[in-house]
Amino acid sequence: MTRCEFTTDGDRITGFTVSGHSGYGEAGTDIVCAAVSAAVTMAEATINDVCGAKAKVRVRDADARVSLTLPASCDEEETVQAVLAGLLLTLCGLRDDYPEYIEVLEV
Repeated sequence: MTRCEFTTDGDRITGFTVSGHSGYGEAGTDIVCAAVSAAVTMAEATINDVCGAKAKVRVRDADARVSLTLPASCDEEETVQAVLAGLLLTLCGLRDDYPEYIEVLEV
């Protein structure tokens, strides 16, 4: 199962961690993992490369884990929050469609 955890501080999303393989299909053909990977990659690229937020990103291939942590403040805070909210909604939609393969938590 893929586990998606969003961390918050009040109304502000401060980051996320996505870990694990969904188990929906074989490695390389798993549409749930592919959808999650694409959404996370788009969000990270938008936050760091487009908005210049300088979020800390950690990737651990050994346990299929990626995490992103925002700095205390960002110049494009409103846009970054919109991207993170969009990622959360996207992952929740996947969870609703594939509840046995993905979970989404706010911690």
